[in-house]
Amino acid sequence: MRATYHECRSRTGVRLAVARLPDSECAAMSIHVPAGSRDDPPGLAGTAHFVEHMLFKGTARRDARGISIETEDAGAMLNAHTSEDQTAYEGRGDADTLPLLADILCDMVWHSRFAAEDIELEREVIAEEIVMYEESPGDHIGDLLSAALWSPHPLGEPISGSLESLRRIDRETLVGFATGQHRRDDLVVAVAGPYEPQAVIDLLDPLLPDLQPALSSVPFKGLAKGESLRIDERDTQQVQLAIAYPTFGRRDPRRHALRLLAMILGEGSSSRLFLQLREDRGLCYHVSCDATLLEETGALEFVAGLDPEGLEESVEILGRELSDLATRGPNAAELARAKRLAFSQHRAAMESTASHASWAADSLLHHGKIICPKDALARIDEVSAAAVREVAAGLLASGTRARAEIRPS
Repeated sequence: MRATYHECRSRTGVRLAVARLPDSECAAMSIHVPAGSRDDPPGLAGTAHFVEHMLFKGTARRDARGISIETEDAGAMLNAHTSEDQTAYEGRGDADTLPLLADILCDMVWHSRFAAEDIELEREVIAEEIVMYEESPGDHIGDLLSAALWSPHPLGEPISGSLESLRRIDRETLVGFATGQHRRDDLVVAVAGPYEPQAVIDLLDPLLPDLQPALSSVPFKGLAKGESLRIDERDTQQVQLAIAYPTFGRRDPRRHALRLLAMILGEGSSSRLFLQLREDRGLCYHVSCDATLLEETGALEFVAGLDPEGLEESVEILGRELSDLATRGPNAAELARAKRLAFSQHRAAMESTASHASWAADSLLHHGKIICPKDALARIDEVSAAAVREVAAGLLASGTRARAEIRPS
């Protein structure tokens, strides 16, 4: 799907990312607030996520039911998500629904009521969400790994918070967070579809707020050398294992080599860890490796579900494969295969109108400009075996590792 990208400003200074797709019959709009769980107030983990939920509960013009019915009567849909450093509110529909999506999303994000009765109802909903994740080892292992990686920094807290922190979040906290974070001058609004940039500006100008200076996040200073460990023992027959090596942040030019390292290690059925742990030894059903990049830090993360008897062997194999890549680097065939997989994944992901909006917004939000997808692929294609080797060697040389386990009691 061919797109041209445009960076614009509203009359109030809001940064706009427009992906013009002349042949698209769909609309996508998203509002990206560069504040997430890392910006939760001290002792009130889950605030950003709670605010995200509350924005669907009603405004002066629409109650929760009205938001849902008005959106779906038009055949459109809304969604939102909170991450460590971003909250995004998204709408999708046919091309002619953009005015409606813009009106509803802007109404939600900047004019929500935060009614006391809605807060208490949603508190119960989020509590069930927290319990659901804690009772699912495959989900909860991620929170344990984050704690091992980042605690006591707010990055180490679950995005949804805990049942204890959830109880402490009151209306004043929610309104204060939304007021302080949702009008910041570094937010981005993205639109994708068959629209000229000026038409998008004209549509959004009456709906967008005045801005205020962005609040600073607490920087992460780094982990001490050695292994940070988190263990959860419960009634289970399998071990969920997660290991992570801290990395650089999302703007580092080595990020492309890190992505290929993750793919070579543990993405796909031809990856080293899949072949070693599952195909050759039958130690697990699922194994994966991924790179997480934040503003000033990140992690190379390995996750697997294992028989307890195979735990230490699996850890040893992970260390051995990473050490081999740090010493000798990838061979030509596996590096070429990882690049082809990265290209294919990227092209498949960019087949939707919404993915173009998300790409443009994330680029502008995190890099200060919209990066052309072709340029991003070119940077991946330029990665050498030596670059992958150097990244792997740097991870091991740091002497720092986080490990989390959910294992039988």
